[in-house]
Amino acid sequence: MPRCGQKAFVSGIINNMNEIHGNTAGLRSRTVEELKGLYEFKLSPQEFASEDMLFEMARLTEVTGKEISVFLSRGGRVLDVSVGTDKSVKLPYMRVRRGSAGVSGIRAIHTHPGGSPMLSNVDIGSLISSRFDAMAAVSVKDGKAAAMCVGFIGETLDQAKVTGPFRPGRIPQQALMYEIAAATERTQNLVRMHETEDAPERAVLVGLNALQQSMEELARLAETAGAEVVGSVTQNRDRDRAYYIGKGKAQELSLQMSALDADIAIMNDELSPLETRNLEETLGVKVVDRTMLILDIFAAHARTREGRLQVELAQLQYTLPRLAGEGVSLSRLGGGIGTRGPGEKKIEIDRRRIRRRIFELQQEIDKVAEQRELRRTARRENDVKEVALVGYTNAGKSSLLNALTNAGVRAEDKLFATLDPVTRRVVLPDVGETVFTDTVGFIEKLPHDLVSAFRSTLEEVTRADLLLLVTDASSPNAEGQMEVVRELLSSLHANETPKILVMNKADRLAQVPAAGQDTVYISAKTGEGLRTLLSLVAEKLAPQLMTYCGTLGYDRGDLLALVNRDGKDVAMDYRPDGVHVEATLPVETIKKLKS
Repeated sequence: MPRCGQKAFVSGIINNMNEIHGNTAGLRSRTVEELKGLYEFKLSPQEFASEDMLFEMARLTEVTGKEISVFLSRGGRVLDVSVGTDKSVKLPYMRVRRGSAGVSGIRAIHTHPGGSPMLSNVDIGSLISSRFDAMAAVSVKDGKAAAMCVGFIGETLDQAKVTGPFRPGRIPQQALMYEIAAATERTQNLVRMHETEDAPERAVLVGLNALQQSMEELARLAETAGAEVVGSVTQNRDRDRAYYIGKGKAQELSLQMSALDADIAIMNDELSPLETRNLEETLGVKVVDRTMLILDIFAAHARTREGRLQVELAQLQYTLPRLAGEGVSLSRLGGGIGTRGPGEKKIEIDRRRIRRRIFELQQEIDKVAEQRELRRTARRENDVKEVALVGYTNAGKSSLLNALTNAGVRAEDKLFATLDPVTRRVVLPDVGETVFTDTVGFIEKLPHDLVSAFRSTLEEVTRADLLLLVTDASSPNAEGQMEVVRELLSSLHANETPKILVMNKADRLAQVPAAGQDTVYISAKTGEGLRTLLSLVAEKLAPQLMTYCGTLGYDRGDLLALVNRDGKDVAMDYRPDGVHVEATLPVETIKKLKS
């Protein structure tokens, strides 16, 4: 007989012994006391489930009209009693930590009022995700236990081995306990075989009044962050300020999470601290909102010192207002004796430290911004034009920069692959030296904390002479993405900057439409349309010329050199009072001559 495995570590701990958990609303006090009586059952180590306990659970199921569950230790002690609905029972969440060996050391036994002992998908999902020793379902007919089926972790960590049904008086107690030991050893071996694998988090996406394109984009974000999307749920209703999607839908989602063996729920909006806390308590898994997800992607993709500083600043600005309440981790005191003496609460210490760090980060980012401004000033003095590539994330901005300048910028088919601005130089006819800058991509519901933290980087957009609005022409939501970009440019006060609409990925179109004014269809991948784009850029940046006629003093050799450098059709007449100049010059040059 295989030796029983060691106790596995679980992330949930069953507390409050002798209390009845779950859906107790409407139960009489006498019934609650009878439910508490289930804690008095004590099974022998070789007993899977006593007939008396099963019949008492069935009787209480008939009385309440609801599912009843008990959780037993290896030693036969009842650890928890919970009440569900007429169709399901909420199981205490005890997901095994990744990398833990074996099973949990706890077996779950619950009733099915409908009369079928077969394990549901939710039952099997809970068995697998929590790695229970076993999951048993007992059918109830006329207030009596009729039959029981039992499931164990199977030949793989995502499969179940189900046996039964057994009649209450014919339960193979020793055989089932033997199977627990075998499942423990089997699971330990499976974990050891896969312990070097870094399994992705299994995510369920949740949206409120969300269009399909928005949920597809959320899936791309989740995959970019390294999650495996295993499900998607949308709810059409007014937002619930306590549960985001509503308490009932959250409870329904909890069952889906168990059935899918999901360990993270990703919401398509930014959540309030209350919404996050309530959802985590109901779902029993980590809850991440859209803002937190994007911040996580930014943190993974930031490669320069400035990028990392900006991401940290955005994360702290997001975290600070969420340090509210006094939960288990935030209620300790930074000083005093125990929790009653004088001393500053840990939450206040955390807030002060975060504020101080935010101030330090802002100072460091300002220093980097000053250095960038010095470089920008030098370019201005040398009449170097600046072009900024802006657009929706994954529209192909980095690929376009590479195609135009041979920049060697890392271009990936991922959202927010580029965070740090990359600047490369190109010489354009009639314009001269021009710098092209690749900027961070925009996205719908771009977190305000990110816009604030990346303000110095986004200055590349506001200070540019020309903006290339790069759009994925093959996207079915191209117009919606362009609208998001226009709105963000408006918030950056970049409305007046000249723009060219660059419809990228034209090679994916069955037929390329006729281009409108200041619009060009290109493919950064094949090179199609790049010459047309560069010609249009040069046309936009080419200086406005005017005829200049005036006299410059002999002591202004610098201005005479400027005329010779920038002028066309230059004629100079050396007179006693100075050099009389006639030339066609850029307006900016004429301003310098007259200043």
